Amino acid sequence: MKVTVFGCGYVGLVSGACLAEVGNDVLCVDTDARKVELLKQGKTPIHEPGLEDLLLGNTRAGRLNFTADMASAVRHGALQFIAVGTPPDEDGAADLQYVLAVARAIGEHMSDYQVVVNKSTVPVGTADKVRATLAEALKKRGVALDYSVVSNPEFLKEGAAIDDFMKPDRIVIGSSDARAIEMMRALYAPFNRSHERVLVMDARSAELTKYDANAMLATKISFMNELANIAERVGADIEQVRIGIGSDPRIGYHFIYPGCGYGGSCFPKDVQALARAAEQNHYRPELLHAVQSVNHKQKEVLFDKIHAHFNGKLKGKTIALWGLAFKPNTDDMREAPSRVLMEKLWAHGARVQAHDPVAMSEARRLYGERSDLALCEEPYEALRNADALALVTEWKVFRSPDFSQIKKLLKQPAVFDGRNLYDPDMLKREGILHYGIGRGNHNI
Repeated sequence: MKVTVFGCGYVGLVSGACLAEVGNDVLCVDTDARKVELLKQGKTPIHEPGLEDLLLGNTRAGRLNFTADMASAVRHGALQFIAVGTPPDEDGAADLQYVLAVARAIGEHMSDYQVVVNKSTVPVGTADKVRATLAEALKKRGVALDYSVVSNPEFLKEGAAIDDFMKPDRIVIGSSDARAIEMMRALYAPFNRSHERVLVMDARSAELTKYDANAMLATKISFMNELANIAERVGADIEQVRIGIGSDPRIGYHFIYPGCGYGGSCFPKDVQALARAAEQNHYRPELLHAVQSVNHKQKEVLFDKIHAHFNGKLKGKTIALWGLAFKPNTDDMREAPSRVLMEKLWAHGARVQAHDPVAMSEARRLYGERSDLALCEEPYEALRNADALALVTEWKVFRSPDFSQIKKLLKQPAVFDGRNLYDPDMLKREGILHYGIGRGNHNI
């Protein structure tokens, strides 16, 4: 099938590459000409395991191409995917200007029946706005053409997006148009062979499904962090509690890991946008506001522990930091807990020596060269002459470190474990102070 994908960001690139991988003729569009040239060479501007190989292989095979020409892009595909950004407005609502700009361009250049697919994460009612924008553009041209608008939200986890697309849990198609649904079923047939994964519903329900899924996951994280903070104060170990409650099949073990808060491009933005949408419809979403509030506070927990350990005297101290990305297997630092920790340490006169397996370039882009930040190429280099270690991102490389080296390289053997990776009793035997999250019967 001929497919056009507008937007060469995270969702657009993964979707385009995976659709090309199963044999479709895919043209990806971006207004950034420099990015387009980079992609034509098979290089990706983002870090996602397996993506660069897919881009290179399908580009060489001729199934995946890139352009900045909107007109040729509209002419290419019977299916027109919109996968552009929807950043938050000042009031927290999703900004649809890029989505509607693409819809307008499609309406200005289309010449036959096409299915316009909203792949971007958008508020309820966006399909109606896209439909109206297309109608307006066609009316200005004095042209009458049939078209369909479908909501097809993505459910991709950064760091595992290729597997998520190729082996999806569900494929949500929001439409009441039989012709469009048939085309979408055909497109997704290669990803739907072992059992039925396609869920057909109305567009508004599909749009809300995406927001609600992310809000539910964010809620689980914040709720677990709330329980961890209680456990710490009553002298219980949240890791033991986690196993105790996770054994109940109604609860399960997924997404009940306490830590130093969630970040990234999805959960913070989508929870905020869903809350704003509720308020625009005259409903105050108390729980969603609580989820955000708990998360904002949780991102400060590691700093609070460090501040207390040093009796508030952080000026001149050096803190080693392991993990900059908001989660493993990505270089994304948007809303990352590491940023909150570093910025608060700097505000109190401390210096940071940080290491991350892939997010170092992103950190340089965000913060530039500064005297209170050293980006270290090796994990143990970050420890040298540091006063303490803060573990922020649970990369696999950090899971089984050499604790004797940690003790030797740190001025003070103290580890602030923001992801509860380490056994407090083991560190105690090694002579290292351990500060975890919600480990009230272990914490110093």
